[in-house]
Amino acid sequence: MIAAGERAVQVLVADDSPLFREMLCGVIGAEAGYQVVGVAANGDEAARLARSLRPDVVTMDLHMPDADGFSGIARIMAETPTPILVLTSVPAAAVTFRALSLGALDILEKPEPGADLGEYGHLLRSRLRLLAGVKVIRHLRGLRATPPAAAGPGVRSDLIAIGASLGGPKALATLLRALPAAFPAPVVVVQHIADGFTEGLAAWLDQESELTVRVASDGEHLEPGLVLVAPTGRHLLVGRGRVRLTDGPAVGGFRPSVTPLFRSVAEAFGPRACGVLLTGMGRDGADGLHALRHAGGHAIVQDEATSAVFGMPRAAIEAGAVDRVLPLDDIPRALLELTR
Repeated sequence: MIAAGERAVQVLVADDSPLFREMLCGVIGAEAGYQVVGVAANGDEAARLARSLRPDVVTMDLHMPDADGFSGIARIMAETPTPILVLTSVPAAAVTFRALSLGALDILEKPEPGADLGEYGHLLRSRLRLLAGVKVIRHLRGLRATPPAAAGPGVRSDLIAIGASLGGPKALATLLRALPAAFPAPVVVVQHIADGFTEGLAAWLDQESELTVRVASDGEHLEPGLVLVAPTGRHLLVGRGRVRLTDGPAVGGFRPSVTPLFRSVAEAFGPRACGVLLTGMGRDGADGLHALRHAGGHAIVQDEATSAVFGMPRAAIEAGAVDRVLPLDDIPRALLELTR
């Protein structure tokens, strides 16, 4: 249902399959409050229509003839910045995540043949409405910002814990690329992402950085230069020297959730850890970062100007859980200082 006076979410659909476009248009328009304003068969056409129609959000296939989805995303983000939801049938492919590095905000698997389209439509429409409210432009730095000053004297960080949500894959890639292969601390990551995409995300990050990145296994040892990503549907916690995966209840609607990770880091490492909260919608991670900082650990959040969505960092700032608010490009330097 659409509330009185509320504008329908206007969607541009880009896919080279006429049958899939027709199905997608039907699924999107099955509920009041959503309107497909145009369809495109390749990336160039999608960019032209985005410029003329100014939709709220674009769904983008990646593999299309003439001009693929990657080129379409690049053109749209250069010419008419618009939230883009990538729809793909190969969630485990690392190359899929190149779309997020080009500026797409989120990624969702296409429905399999015989899938319940009613259930899929509910998921798709909720994702479209969420993305339609995101401003994919640079905006004024919010609340407060601190310079990337040296950490100063203090306890060395023996573990880096990172949480991210919407816009996180691109931010993670930027951060990890700037860390050397000999980075002296292990890194653990919780990234909110659609089911089925974690393996592809880890493979892509492994290709993009000099560090070793993989999906965490229960009981795995924490090692310097190793980045362990929480798997789909399981919380990632740390003990002394190992990770633990649990099937505990969702926290704030998420499993994995950032807050349980940060709380476990606070308990196991205390002042010898650093928590980093990157771009994302909502407030997951704020309470956990507060616990980590209270335990003497260091707390960093990404600033508004470089965040796709400033919700999670803002919530941590408002909770008094933050030592430094830094542009994304300055966070790696801060981590190198803290791990000396």
